[in-house]
Amino acid sequence: MTRLASPTADAALPRRVAPPRLPQGVTPARVRSFVRRGRRSSLTRDRMEHLAPSRALPVGRFDPASVFGRVAPLVLEIGCGHGHAAIAYAAAHPAHDVLAMDVHTPGLARMLADAEAAGVPNLRIEQGDAVVFLEERVPAATFDAVHLFFPDPWRKQKHTKRRFVSRGNLDLLARALRPGGHVLVATDQDFYARHVLAEVAAHGSFTAYRTERPAWRPTDGFEAKGRAAGRTITELRLDLGD
Repeated sequence: MTRLASPTADAALPRRVAPPRLPQGVTPARVRSFVRRGRRSSLTRDRMEHLAPSRALPVGRFDPASVFGRVAPLVLEIGCGHGHAAIAYAAAHPAHDVLAMDVHTPGLARMLADAEAAGVPNLRIEQGDAVVFLEERVPAATFDAVHLFFPDPWRKQKHTKRRFVSRGNLDLLARALRPGGHVLVATDQDFYARHVLAEVAAHGSFTAYRTERPAWRPTDGFEAKGRAAGRTITELRLDLGD
């Protein structure tokens, strides 16, 4: 039998107080689309210490020609995880350059080791918030494509604002892409696919449509987990107008 709280107990509960108003000129904290996870093992620290210097971006404004030593088609992968897709793309497209971003150190450390084993000289990494990177360090019309594979869907309605695909972030992607560039999105959550299509339709700078799965992308990781759970993988392409 469910016990009901007594009036006395209810009265003892603290009253909900409205959050304080921010002083004039103070902006609210940034809403992040990620949560930092993972511990730094000795292996992770060793990989970052010895492998990151040759592949990590220098501080300051992003200059692709300086970083890669050439001018070539350039792809940004946001939320690269362990880097399987980024490494596979770099190996399958040696004439292209790839910048893989994530906030989680263990995943980046593993990617560095796998990239060395794969022998892909056209891959660089950046650790940090992609939104801040795009806002503060990326010149306009820098990338030919952006890859967003299996982003955190933030299932709860109250967390919708944390989803990476939003009108504000679409503004950043439209600015960072060269005319005619595109964004590839893959998700195993139907509601997230609908969210992406709705945000793109409201934004207006991109044309969104379902597309085929890229043959070069590995099937492990979140894709394998999604398929094992019986979920459908939705592949979307967002084309930026010329």
